Amino acid sequence: RVDEMHELSNDLVVLVARLLRDVRRNNVSIPAASMRVLSLVDQHGPTTVGVLAEQDRCSQPTMTGLVNGLVERGWAEREPHPDDSRANLVSLTDLGRKTLSALRQNNADLVASRIAASGRPLDDLKTAVALLRACVEQGAQRPRRDDLLPDYQGKGLQ
Repeated sequence: RVDEMHELSNDLVVLVARLLRDVRRNNVSIPAASMRVLSLVDQHGPTTVGVLAEQDRCSQPTMTGLVNGLVERGWAEREPHPDDSRANLVSLTDLGRKTLSALRQNNADLVASRIAASGRPLDDLKTAVALLRACVEQGAQRPRRDDLLPDYQGKGLQ
């Protein structure tokens, strides 16, 4: 039973990643990295480039470039951090919120059409969403990534 749980959990992660890649390919007008950053700012509210970089697991210079692109497109803006004069807060503009909403609607349209074509009942979708939501909510309480990974150093798996 534990082996089956692990195997199905792995399948879930792999299939969610594949679906996400496919959905991102469907949104060709907006780069995937821009979509990620828009979503992060939406999720966390006004935040610093450093926090966004940490959340996206990229370098601060990389995130600075991504945020610059959002600002240039009018999707985000920077404002002085009220508690740290060296930092700025990044937030979504009205256009950024509208763009993100349109992206999400396109994503929903694509996935909904595939689910409808599958013939699966709506209750299956409700169960899948509830399960994924529970996993995401538990992720907010997860230990550090380094605590989860076995030590592969010296084993050729780095």
